[in-house]
Amino acid sequence: MINSRQNFDTELEELSEDLIKMGESATTAIDRAIDAFHTGDKELMKKVVKGDRKINEMERNIEQRCLRLLLKQQPVASDLRKISTAIKMITDIERIGDAAADIAEISLHLNIPSSLGVLEDITNMAKIAREMVSDAIDSYVKEDLDLAQKTREKDDLVDEHFLRIRGILGEKIREDIEIMDEAMDYVMIIKYLERIGDHAENLCEWVEFYKTGVYKYERIL
Repeated sequence: MINSRQNFDTELEELSEDLIKMGESATTAIDRAIDAFHTGDKELMKKVVKGDRKINEMERNIEQRCLRLLLKQQPVASDLRKISTAIKMITDIERIGDAAADIAEISLHLNIPSSLGVLEDITNMAKIAREMVSDAIDSYVKEDLDLAQKTREKDDLVDEHFLRIRGILGEKIREDIEIMDEAMDYVMIIKYLERIGDHAENLCEWVEFYKTGVYKYERIL
């Protein structure tokens, strides 16, 4: 019985390691997508789009591991929280990977550099969103509720950037209707960045649930 529990604990630890690797892959995808967006590197953009399949595969593998753990033996309450938290977190991480791939795919059709004058603002917004994802995963690794809370609060900064950049682009469209298509592509990019921030916030909420056993947020995604 002791060996059975030890093996179960080892597999729980491996589950956490897999989740961390998936989070790192999503963070790397954001870095590459924004770097490609900034530089106009078409090959890197294609690599990000192609790499999303790897993140999807990681999600499926972790989900299968979770199901095996649930069936293997009678998990205690803390085990159930850890496994259910992992299942919820990989969904958000997978969507973060999707958003990075969508940014890269849109960037493939953009003229870079652009005359719209929002490149630096979007890059700064991306840095905050990327930092949120990294810190959210870190809060899970360290089981750090303070870091989870501070990371959640950064989503307001991402939202502020989104609203400000969208306002700038709207004004430019009013000045010159000819740039509408290009400007709308940029609006889509900042929308995906906003979603990345939202999913990072979700990750922090699941960390809080894992540590406290209490879920107090209304899901909007």
